[in-house]
Amino acid sequence: MTSLPNRRLLRSAGVSVGVVVLFGTVTGLLPNPIYVRMVERTPADYLFLVTTAAFAGAFVYQRSLAEEPIGDRFAAGGLVGGFLAFGCPICNVALLALFSSSALMTHFDPLRPLLGAVSVVFFAGVLYYQRRRCEVC
Repeated sequence: MTSLPNRRLLRSAGVSVGVVVLFGTVTGLLPNPIYVRMVERTPADYLFLVTTAAFAGAFVYQRSLAEEPIGDRFAAGGLVGGFLAFGCPICNVALLALFSSSALMTHFDPLRPLLGAVSVVFFAGVLYYQRRRCEVC
């Protein structure tokens, strides 16, 4: 039975690394030849990428322990919020389709740190709530 907790930890670590690699690549935070980021990278972008990945891994770990998993929608909201917080606002096709690039840079870009903070609060709240309801967690 000792291999089961190790598998859970490996799976959650894999989720965290996967989020960093996938989201870091598609947002241009991890330099790659396919995608060129049009907005300057900031330390806050990397902070929100790492915290989003850590919370995603922690959520997967806690979810694997819970008898009755909860909070999937909030966790998905935290992932989306985190992605929008560290992603390039001009390069996001969905946002660009809804708004002009100048509107995104004027109105959305200054709000990205706030969106990242809200995303962290979502994830922290879900983890806290799930931990309170789970005796094994």
